[in-house]
Amino acid sequence: MLLLFFTVILGGNSLPFGDKVAVVEIEGIITESNSINKQIKEYGERDDVKVIVVRIDSPGGGVGPSQEVYRELKKVSAKKKVVASMGSVAASGGYYIAAAANKIVANPGTITGSIGVIMEFANAEELLKKIGFKGYVIKSGEYKDIGSPFRGMKDEEKKLIQDVIDDVYKQFVDVVAENRRLDINAVKKYADGRIFSGTQAKNIGLVDELGNFNDAIDIAASMVGIKGKPVVIYPEKRGMGLWELIFGNTANQLFERLRGNYGLLYIFPYGINR
Repeated sequence: MLLLFFTVILGGNSLPFGDKVAVVEIEGIITESNSINKQIKEYGERDDVKVIVVRIDSPGGGVGPSQEVYRELKKVSAKKKVVASMGSVAASGGYYIAAAANKIVANPGTITGSIGVIMEFANAEELLKKIGFKGYVIKSGEYKDIGSPFRGMKDEEKKLIQDVIDDVYKQFVDVVAENRRLDINAVKKYADGRIFSGTQAKNIGLVDELGNFNDAIDIAASMVGIKGKPVVIYPEKRGMGLWELIFGNTANQLFERLRGNYGLLYIFPYGINR
């Protein structure tokens, strides 16, 4: 009995009995996928994990990381159930990821939607002239410095960027239409970057149920036939780096943004501070 007690206390996510609901948390701006996908893959392979709840509290982020997490969830959802639980915001890339779930649960006041793509450039040419700063660019091709802050963007360059945006936008719309079983034209009607409350999203078919995180856990458990109070497990928390200890997660996200790490974005750009 004593051995069993210590096994339960020290075992953490390795509890030796009972079917489990596993939680994967996606918070803040999505800048990478490796750590999230590692959790998804691990839970997908565990026989004792019967259903995964993805808790999303994110305005989105990079297109690449959002698509990678979506793809990993789709692979797992082919063999076990996945439920998306939306927090205060699950917009753009956050919604893209949620679309991979078998069921989406949102709070009535969750901010979601923002289906679209954005790519921002700054033109500091006039400012640099005023302060007497001149930049030199040596490049291998005509468009290698496209988006440079040292000069304005030519019309043909704008078209090149717009073509990329349009292609990645189509990928987003296709994912929503396929996973939500909606007509493509119906999706396009709302896929202009606008945001929705959870209630509005449910009314147009972007969300399945209204409820909080605990409701999502109960829904997930019932989907796989878990009786009574389900055993809920979370990934082990990683240690915080020095930067995060001193400045916190918000500063870390700002640093990433200043590094220009994003490129193409599935993001609700004004929904970062919640």
